[in-house]
Amino acid sequence: MSPMRLFFFCGRVAIIVVMALALYRKYRPRKFGDLLGQETNVQILKGAASANRLGQAYLFYGPRGTGKTTTARLVAKLLNCEKRHLDPEFQALGEPCNECRSCTEIDTNASLDVIEIDAASNRGIDEIRNLKEALKSAPVGGRNKIYIIDEAHMLTGPAANALLKTLEEPPRHAAFILATTEYEKLPSTVTSRTQRFLFKKLPKTKILEKLTTIAKAEKISAEPEALEVIAAAGDGSFRDAESLLDQLASLGEKITLEVAERMIGRVGMKRVERLAELIVERNLPECLAYLSEINEEGQNLVQLIKDLIHYLRKALTLKLNPSLAPSFETELTKEELMRLQKLGGSAEAEFLTTTLRALIRAYGEMRYSPFAIVPLEVSLVELLS
Repeated sequence: MSPMRLFFFCGRVAIIVVMALALYRKYRPRKFGDLLGQETNVQILKGAASANRLGQAYLFYGPRGTGKTTTARLVAKLLNCEKRHLDPEFQALGEPCNECRSCTEIDTNASLDVIEIDAASNRGIDEIRNLKEALKSAPVGGRNKIYIIDEAHMLTGPAANALLKTLEEPPRHAAFILATTEYEKLPSTVTSRTQRFLFKKLPKTKILEKLTTIAKAEKISAEPEALEVIAAAGDGSFRDAESLLDQLASLGEKITLEVAERMIGRVGMKRVERLAELIVERNLPECLAYLSEINEEGQNLVQLIKDLIHYLRKALTLKLNPSLAPSFETELTKEELMRLQKLGGSAEAEFLTTTLRALIRAYGEMRYSPFAIVPLEVSLVELLS
């Protein structure tokens, strides 16, 4: 339940409900050491901060929810952190102090020197002209003015061109951080004027690790299998996974695997493993019965077959080259990897290849069919009969 505050006005009581902070905002990293899954970017930025060589124009690009805006705010903290500028020993750590006025203001979105612009709704040349005009004024409280331009690919052509000279030669007190999910839509004239950092999709094991930590801290009762489903549904995004956990926690009951599958519409890894085993065993009756059971529960069959294709692809890869097992350790637990290796060892490479082709064809048909289960059943009958 949201916390409540009582206020008294002229003998009357006013109850104001304070909204609870979303989990993805509450557990947003406050220093580079908390930023998971982007180790290379962290190492480079911390090194630049330690050597006092932070740039004035950055471009962060990659899938949603991978930490681009969070990292932009951390860079803003580094640029304005008072302790870093006064303490050379602390500066060598390459981290913000999170204690000075500038750091706390950025954490609470109260800093007048950090301006976040949503390029999706401020994409025209007039907005960029206003930005350039505001850039002439000195910082209000910190040493630098930092402009974070989110969804930068949405800027119009004239707006992007108007920004070029400013990106190339910004005032000494200014820095620009552009963030985008669609790097290819940005003109090369913009990208060439920035330091570029790719933010990769986050591995499921990292997301699961953070979800487990949050669930423990928030006293959310959840089965490990349920958290695995939530982590997989996040599809490489911390924010998406944390939002799903927040949504399921609002039920006020233990988050079981059954509850997670029902609410998210995605089956857990054990169900994918079981269906893969039945296919490899060529047990058509059991395969169809198991598929019917999953369908009756209202699960998303299109997502199921997508997960199954990825799983069998890994099994085929490990069968042909067992030395690639370490590359799957970020996506699978040790137990899941062992079961995958066992499955790959028991199946013929030719059969796995034929199965993948059949499932990919069925997946294409299922996406546009009003009866999603039919293409999959037909494919399995043709494959296993």
